[in-house]
Amino acid sequence: MAKKPEKKALGRGLSALMADIELPSHGMKDPEIIGVQTVEITKIFTNPEQPRRTFDEEDLADLARSVAEKGIIQPLIVREHPNGGGYEIVAGERRWRAAQRAKIDRIPVIVRNFSDLEMLEIAIIENIQRADLNPVDEARGYRMLMQKFGHTQDKLSDALGKSRSYLANTMRLLNLPEPVLQMLSDGQLSVGHARAMITADDPVALAKKTVARGLSVRQVETRSKKSATSRKTKTSKYTKKDADTISLEADLTANLGMKVTINHTAGKENGILSIEYKDFGHLDKLCQMLSATRKADSK
Repeated sequence: MAKKPEKKALGRGLSALMADIELPSHGMKDPEIIGVQTVEITKIFTNPEQPRRTFDEEDLADLARSVAEKGIIQPLIVREHPNGGGYEIVAGERRWRAAQRAKIDRIPVIVRNFSDLEMLEIAIIENIQRADLNPVDEARGYRMLMQKFGHTQDKLSDALGKSRSYLANTMRLLNLPEPVLQMLSDGQLSVGHARAMITADDPVALAKKTVARGLSVRQVETRSKKSATSRKTKTSKYTKKDADTISLEADLTANLGMKVTINHTAGKENGILSIEYKDFGHLDKLCQMLSATRKADSK
């Protein structure tokens, strides 16, 4: 039902990072590069903060066959493991997994100096630019860039070549319940189906029905609108949301890690801002954030 996303162009910063790196001539070395070498695959470890959680088995099998025949053409980018005794992958985990399947003992790597934060940021950006990344991991990547590194949607839009509306709509998917996100990750639902379910009263039930009956996106949209009809009387006094309001909701949702809803009162400047929390732990986190903000303002 769900189609694989089209191949995306690499962002400007990432394309420079992932380009083939050559050491300068005349014996001089780039101070950022410790060295290019061939390393035993058993001494290379994954990044525990790797934002990507799923790898397409068919694509991995294809890549493993290619690696077995031609080897690793583009070296992995790694850093020395913080605990010593090996290296940690910064970019290239798919190639590492494929090499394992192809039973290759040694693989080429470029060793670079990166801090924990630099490594995480590069891993996120490297992953969200991949053509085969599922939309849920992509959305989580954008949210992590905003939460951990303070990037705004404007900054991400410029750096990654994505429109603000695309970023906002992608991150809105994270407002869906986990069972629906899992169906989206597995390819049982398309992005169009998932977006149509965001406004539904019971997205999980609608998602299960969509998969079981093979409902089209238009059919899902119709069912979502019907389920939202009962809420219209409660929200009729509010203005219809414009693109800026929707974008602001997405920004606040990403920064807080909780669903934020903004409703402006029609014809006035006031309105209601709602924050949804999943459990008492979420509520406690919100209270701590508000307390920290209040203390900062009082200084």
